[in-house]
Amino acid sequence: MMRGTSASAGIGIGKAVVVEETDLKIKKETIADPEAEKVRFQAAVKKAIEETEVLAKDLATRVGPKEAEILNGHLLLFSDMFLLGEIENIIAGESVNSEYAIENVCNTYADTFASMGDELMQQRATDMRDIKTRMQKILMGVSSVDIAALPEGSIIVAKDLTPSMTAGIDPAKVTGIVTELGGKTSHSAILARALEIPAVVALEGVLNKVTEGEDIVLDGSEGIVIVNPQKAVKEEYAAKREAFIKEKKELEEYIGKPTVTRDGVHIELVANIGKPADVEKVLQYDGEGVGLFRTEFLFMDRNSMPTEAEQYEAYRKVASAMNGKPVIIRTLDIGGDKEIPYMGLEKDENPFLGYRAIRFCLDRKEDVYKPQLRALLMASAFGNIRIMVPMVTCLEEYREAKALVEELKKELDAKGISYKKDIQVGIMVETAAASLMADVFAKEVDFFSIGTNDLTQYTMAVDRGNDKVSYLYSPLNPAVLRSIRHVIECGRKEGIMVGMCGEAASDPMLIPLLLAFGLNEFSMSASAILNARKLITGYSTRELQAVADKAMSFATTKEVEDYMKEFIRRS
Repeated sequence: MMRGTSASAGIGIGKAVVVEETDLKIKKETIADPEAEKVRFQAAVKKAIEETEVLAKDLATRVGPKEAEILNGHLLLFSDMFLLGEIENIIAGESVNSEYAIENVCNTYADTFASMGDELMQQRATDMRDIKTRMQKILMGVSSVDIAALPEGSIIVAKDLTPSMTAGIDPAKVTGIVTELGGKTSHSAILARALEIPAVVALEGVLNKVTEGEDIVLDGSEGIVIVNPQKAVKEEYAAKREAFIKEKKELEEYIGKPTVTRDGVHIELVANIGKPADVEKVLQYDGEGVGLFRTEFLFMDRNSMPTEAEQYEAYRKVASAMNGKPVIIRTLDIGGDKEIPYMGLEKDENPFLGYRAIRFCLDRKEDVYKPQLRALLMASAFGNIRIMVPMVTCLEEYREAKALVEELKKELDAKGISYKKDIQVGIMVETAAASLMADVFAKEVDFFSIGTNDLTQYTMAVDRGNDKVSYLYSPLNPAVLRSIRHVIECGRKEGIMVGMCGEAASDPMLIPLLLAFGLNEFSMSASAILNARKLITGYSTRELQAVADKAMSFATTKEVEDYMKEFIRRS
């Protein structure tokens, strides 16, 4: 038995198909005619775009527009005149072959993204390497493995799968994916979940332990892979697979049901999204609103800032689609760790403690912040939009942002433009400072939304992208739990809504504690909503008080985790 990282839930049983891509040997060659070489490069880019468009269209038809957005992001990279211009400059300036120029430029970008530690940037690094390899293969006449042609009952075993490779998988033929590299939030993992293919990633050395055609059982929920399982083990996992499919079917029964605990406490169960197209999944899984719309995705993978009109249209679409349900939209959260070339941001030595989010926006009021706030206000005429300010550390930041909103309201009134007059403006509680001052903030803000990813990182002084200290990164750490409970208590005391939009909101071990603390709103990926509703409706908040008191009495993360695992097992 081998253990990796769970990337896509479910049980896979089948035969190993070892996928090993050709190791491209890129050599630097002197070119006699750089202009002809640039034409050769442009032809390769054109072909890569055509292939990607076909793949994106197929994925949108088979799975949905949200998943196709990943490949649409690749199309933007293939069309990025700044990126292509750098490659052509090297071809012309150094009289070198296209393959070498591509290697040079794309690796520089990918290495920069990978060094940032941010999950989103890691994905962009993978995307950059993906498009690099695809252009080079076209130039070198090397064919990629045809994953779409695999036999039924295949379990793919590979060093890694690029998003473009994963997008071509046929779920009717592939019953599982195992890779040496990758992570739970990688684009390949996201596509595997969308395709409903069980996947285990980050299983080091698996290619040395698996031979083509061997029997494999994998548990994507637990991150377990078993090579050549005994008959009894195979039968055990076949039964688990049937149970998993049955349970998934049963979750559909919770569509249309209210999210109310056994003792009558109503909970708002909403979703996190990054693009307007994501609303389809929110509606599919019966989300009661949007708890976090990450607007930075509108600014990325493009050559210039989205116009106020473009932003307005994106926000309006989401508000209209949710038809009066709450839509919390986070203002721009970028900074030193999220590089957007056209923004002119300097690289911070310590990006997570640097010039980012509200700090950046308040410094760029006229060209960045006001256009976004104005677009949000105008879009609020079409639904229940709420504005959320990220990365707040002091009351002055919130007051300044709120003052801008009031200023823009007066501008719109003067022009006779409609907007939601009583639009709420709240904050994302994700810093230790905001948590410690929650009692003060609660008297002025309209709502809290706890961002557990950063709150955990800042509370524990842990870079969540650093594997060497990842053992310290857990929302079940007693210090983090105390912080969360304090924020909720302060919000409830002042009568404001307190939500959570971090990954912890869908964690089965945390849900009982959050209910006991009095959390009003749980925001998560749309696909997690029905399972969360099932769990929440099975609990009584009164009965959970004793569970929370016991959990809060422990001094270590392990003690809390062990206790909650046992509680869930007995529930």
